[in-house]
Amino acid sequence: MASIIHTPKDIFEQDFKTAVRGYSKQEVDEFLDDVIKDYETYEALVKDLRDEVARLKAAKASDSSKSTPFQQSSSAFSQSSQSIDIPQPNSATNFDILRRLNRLEKEVFGKRILDTDL
Repeated sequence: MASIIHTPKDIFEQDFKTAVRGYSKQEVDEFLDDVIKDYETYEALVKDLRDEVARLKAAKASDSSKSTPFQQSSSAFSQSSQSIDIPQPNSATNFDILRRLNRLEKEVFGKRILDTDL
């Protein structure tokens, strides 16, 4: 993660050398004022997000220690369903899927689908 190089105070206190054909000091100051405001906004946003992450992690830790009846029943269901042989999605080829889909369409739509293919 990249580290922050300048703080809003550093930006505020930055002093530029003047040159004969340099930039307008007033325009530079106004721009840097806007940069400082944006930087403070980003700092506040990052702080809020870090606080929210910490709060959500704490909530997740406390929720995982509590077990509701639904969670208990779903874990019991998942343990009992482990004995059922469920085919994996990668085991079927595209041709098998198309063949099954064709059979399903024939069952659902019956003769109508055969008549419209002609």
